[in-house]
Formats: sequence, structure tokens, C-alpha cells
Amino acid sequence: MTGIYLFDLASLHTRYLSVRQSVIAGNVANANTQGYKARDTGAFAQVLASAASDMATTAQAHLHAPGLGVPVRPDKSGWDVLETSSSVSLEQEMLKASEVSRQHNLDVGVVRSFDRMLKLAVRSGS
Repeated sequence: MTGIYLFDLASLHTRYLSVRQSVIAGNVANANTQGYKARDTGAFAQVLASAASDMATTAQAHLHAPGLGVPVRPDKSGWDVLETSSSVSLEQEMLKASEVSRQHNLDVGVVRSFDRMLKLAVRSGS
């Protein structure tokens, strides 16, 4: 049986949503700036896929086996921010902000439900 990493996944998604919300806020703040191009983050699925394919230990002590040959890389907490070719549309930015809020509320609901399930399992097991 493998471990359940729902809390880690929800935490990663929440950090992604925080960065995306900051980018959206920057777009709204610069809506009237001459020559400013709208920016956005890559999709979370792409971020998750690149994280899964780029797995490595962040410290030598994590996998201590002689001759294992696992590369060590520093922990990456930054997200790619992409520039779009269009100027800022406030309507689109508000829709994006609403989507981020909805996704955050969904994350919170899933984590709360999972937390309740774990607490019930621990109480009934004792």
C-alpha cells in the first residue's frame, strides 16, 4: 500500500493558486499602463507533470545508498510566469480571479473532508 499525499498535493496547488492570484493582481494593477502585456502562469497540470518528471532528492541524506547516482538539486518553489501577446482585459482577469477563488475553495473543502475522515478513522481504531 502506498502513502496518500493529498495534503501535499493540496498544499502545492494552493501555492500555485497564490502565485496565479498575484500575477492576476499585477495585470489588473497595470491595466492602464501603456505597452503592458498581460501575464499568466502555466496550467497546474503542466507544473505537476514537470515536477513528477524532474524528481530528485533535495539533500544527500534523503537517499543514502552508495552508487545510487540520484542527482541533488535545490528545492524549486518558483513558478513560470508567461507573458501573453495581448493587452489586459479586465473582464478576463476578473474571470481568472473568480476561477482561482473557486479552485481554492474546492481545495479547502477537500482537505477538510479528508481531515474529518482521518480523524474518524483514528477515533474508531483506538
